[in-house]
Amino acid sequence: MAKQITCRRVYEETAPKDGKRVLVDRVWPRGMRKADAHLDEWLRAVAPSSELRKWYGHEPSRFAEFRRRYLAELGDTGHREAARHLRDLAARDKVMLLTATKDVDHSQAAVLADWLTGSR
Repeated sequence: MAKQITCRRVYEETAPKDGKRVLVDRVWPRGMRKADAHLDEWLRAVAPSSELRKWYGHEPSRFAEFRRRYLAELGDTGHREAARHLRDLAARDKVMLLTATKDVDHSQAAVLADWLTGSR
């Protein structure tokens, strides 16, 4: 059975079909109250490093290089445990990866979804 990993903005409405709702941003979403996020987990340790996030600046032209660097980061000591935990969650449950980023297709959530499903 294929893993059911999806991603979307944390500001969008929740749905019963979301599965485990996991925020994968390092910084709390601007203007979002914690009670309104309806999260199962906030895995900030799986998010890109501050340095990588600032370098990327959500520039789609940098996405391929961002993806390469971020995938490398997932194996470093600062990310490894959180990445393993996320893999374990995805192996057991349907997972909705959440981000505040406006362009979800060019975000760490999209990279993580591909990584978890093994599609890229």
